[in-house]
Amino acid sequence: MKAQQSNSYIFTREPGGEEDERIQFRAVDETADFRLLHDWMHQAHVVPFWKLNISEGQYQAHLRKALNDTHQTLYIGKIDGRLVSYWEVYWAADDVIGSYYEAEPADQGVHLLIGPPEETGKGYALPLLKAMLAMQFQHARTARIIAEPDITNDKMIHVFKKAGFEPVKPVDLPDKRGLLMVCRRETFEGGTAVGS
Repeated sequence: MKAQQSNSYIFTREPGGEEDERIQFRAVDETADFRLLHDWMHQAHVVPFWKLNISEGQYQAHLRKALNDTHQTLYIGKIDGRLVSYWEVYWAADDVIGSYYEAEPADQGVHLLIGPPEETGKGYALPLLKAMLAMQFQHARTARIIAEPDITNDKMIHVFKKAGFEPVKPVDLPDKRGLLMVCRRETFEGGTAVGS
């Protein structure tokens, strides 16, 4: 089962409420996005958590492998047309995280980063995350979305909580110690998230 794949697919969250800017997602295109993503992976605020500050050749191989991985789809997130974020949306049961909890077949997961340093600290992570969750929950069978941010990434853990994620347990993943978090459809759609 593959998430939305078409490079022409755009999910838009229209202005309104706290999301007063236009948010769009489109699938990553290797040719168009490689240099941008390679640059983002070398930003000081990204390196500690993504650890992909590698050479162009190494990153191109990594990106190509990720794009060919049928359990996930990669997205670029835009705010008012500005490229600001990178997303990995995946089927949790088919991911390494699926062995750390009782994964249901339609559970999805999400990884994200804000790329440009000048776009950090502006409060964009929460509305972007809420828009992505709304897109993921369009899959009717998905009742839960999983995240496993680095356990030391207090800022992102806070954002996930505000979006409706609840901490489950620390997990020792191959590349990090993460905090397994779950967002349930009823929490997200019912607006009972912390700070909603």
